[in-house]
Amino acid sequence: MLTRRLFMRGAAAAGCSAAAAPLITPVTLMAAPWEERLVVIILRGAMDGIDALRPLGDPAFAALRPTLAAGEARGLDDFWALHPALDPLLPLWQAGQLAFVPAVSTPYRDKRSHFDGQALLEAGTGSDLAPGQARDGWLNRMLGAIPGTTAETAYAIGQDGLLVLAGAAGVLRWSPEARLTLSPQSRLLLEHMYHDDALFRDAGMQAMMIADAVAAEGAMGGQATGPAAQLAAFAAERLKEETRIAAFSIAGWDTHRDQARALPRALGQLAAAIGTLREGLGPVWDRTAVLAMTEFGRTARENGTGGTDHGTGGTLVAAGGAIHGGRVLGRWPGLADADLYAGRDVMPTADVRAVAGWAMRGLFGLDRGLVEQRIFPGLDLGADPGLVA
Repeated sequence: MLTRRLFMRGAAAAGCSAAAAPLITPVTLMAAPWEERLVVIILRGAMDGIDALRPLGDPAFAALRPTLAAGEARGLDDFWALHPALDPLLPLWQAGQLAFVPAVSTPYRDKRSHFDGQALLEAGTGSDLAPGQARDGWLNRMLGAIPGTTAETAYAIGQDGLLVLAGAAGVLRWSPEARLTLSPQSRLLLEHMYHDDALFRDAGMQAMMIADAVAAEGAMGGQATGPAAQLAAFAAERLKEETRIAAFSIAGWDTHRDQARALPRALGQLAAAIGTLREGLGPVWDRTAVLAMTEFGRTARENGTGGTDHGTGGTLVAAGGAIHGGRVLGRWPGLADADLYAGRDVMPTADVRAVAGWAMRGLFGLDRGLVEQRIFPGLDLGADPGLVA
């Protein structure tokens, strides 16, 4: 017999709750009353920014990385070179739709914990968060500060709910591995059973809507060839409709050993996600900014196992038709011993929150005071880096 408890359990399996495989990362989307789109990709595990974007023109780089610096790279100018796994993004660079901001970080320092670093990145605050402290995310605060935003199209994949969009605005959850196969007769039966019960009627409609979205994504002609591309394909479909804000995460960036083998896989996922967004969005791409950010960078020196350890300054990747790209922005601190943070890490020269804040100002015309006081409390935005065209 189909009881309410069993129905809710089935709805959860279809994506209506956060319970799912822990290795599947989340995608969350929200609608808003403007035409520009913002996609935030959280790179979980601390991407090595100076391997993704190599400062070959820095005289200290080769000595710090005798193995990693020797690998093939594609020169972008006389100083910077791109990791070959990001070659699929070169057309975007050449079109002025890809940019990088090296030496960025949150205010998080020294402890180098993935859990704490990601929490600070997504919360957008300037200090540590106490265990169990009630938190919300900076994207959610942005939506809450703007009249007319809705949560009609908000989805999260898997168990790992995104803090960056957590808060007062509600979200739906979507899981690419979920399948809810119902015949038309079964759908009519469920609608009839729960017609007069708002809670279970709405849950049923939500479950069936998610199942339809999964089926639609699966019929997209094989665009999504990997996990990150699958998330991006689903996001693109929603962003072409009412959704304006999307966020999802990509794991696999913790490269303590054998980085030359591990990092290309993660970078390939990022390139595939951005490429899928570009293809899937079509003309909407021209009004889109994609920001890929990580909790912290990695050590300037490679370690004895061909990897790098947890560091401080990282690199933000930006793409989209709304991005003023073909450039590496910000101030490079250098890699000489005296220039390193704590004698080991890339020295941060910019706050990653400020980069995101200026992107939102450029896209949505947000007031500077709103960004500094409500979205990122206590942040000094500083000068406009000119990331958004």
